[in-house]
Amino acid sequence: MGLAIVAPNKSKKEIADWVAVFNELEPGIDLQVYPEISRMEEVEVVVLWQHPKGILKSFPNLKLICSMGSGVDHIMADYVPDNVPITRIVDPRLTFSMTNYVVMGILNYHRQILRYMRDKRTKTWDMSQPEIPITVGVMGVGELGGDVLDKVKALGISAVGYGNRPKATFRHPYYYGEELQDFLNEVNVLVCLLPLTEKTEGFLNKELFRKCKPGTYLINVARGRHLVEADLIPAIESGQLSGALLDVFQQEPLPKAHPFWEQEQITITPHIASITNYRAAAPQIIENYKNLLQNSPLINEISKVQGY
Repeated sequence: MGLAIVAPNKSKKEIADWVAVFNELEPGIDLQVYPEISRMEEVEVVVLWQHPKGILKSFPNLKLICSMGSGVDHIMADYVPDNVPITRIVDPRLTFSMTNYVVMGILNYHRQILRYMRDKRTKTWDMSQPEIPITVGVMGVGELGGDVLDKVKALGISAVGYGNRPKATFRHPYYYGEELQDFLNEVNVLVCLLPLTEKTEGFLNKELFRKCKPGTYLINVARGRHLVEADLIPAIESGQLSGALLDVFQQEPLPKAHPFWEQEQITITPHIASITNYRAAAPQIIENYKNLLQNSPLINEISKVQGY
């Protein structure tokens, strides 16, 4: 059984690390790396990250598609054979890093750290309103969103969740579906951790911003395509949003001419909120590689119907 890595946006060093750990875990594995894949017919397992669209059609004997990270939207946006399952990476370290990043953004807003950084540049001593009262709303309450709610609640900060479907039991106040307005009425810090699907692409748009409480602060750590970028700066300039912390963008790296660079109330980080650890991820892929050989159930398989 052959395995191929297709991840053109990763550095040579990153790819070399993945190859080394695959060979360590499964010595003698038949491994090919894009773009030097000469035996397409021998590939039965493909490991993808931001792959060239349409390449999956090149593997006539494909039996399993593995995402190199927790997200699978880059796969679902492409042609996927009906009978080929898709798996993703589940790593507690991903959750740890993501939650810490989001909590950092929430507290920076709550305690006005960005404002004080601007005050330092102008040598302004302003003791007014050192804390902004906040209620945090997390859109997308899977493993990541649920952990954010847990940690925020542990800090004594009010927090509520929002998702697409009802939940029979959930440990935090929760809204779903058509209850979006009720959810937005509760919060003034909005965190996007939604999976990227046809329904959620462009979810962060001017219509949603108009439904928010005036002055709501936005944190997007999910996917760049959740945000209609042209709608963000007008929402900030109108006061509907007070600012944003963005880790993901429609185009990455963010072009130097992009207006987000110049907007003082938008904080930018280069897609570093949570990074896949190949030493944690590769064993899961090898386990599924072996499960496929043995006709055993796969781990971390996603639902193609739900898109995650």
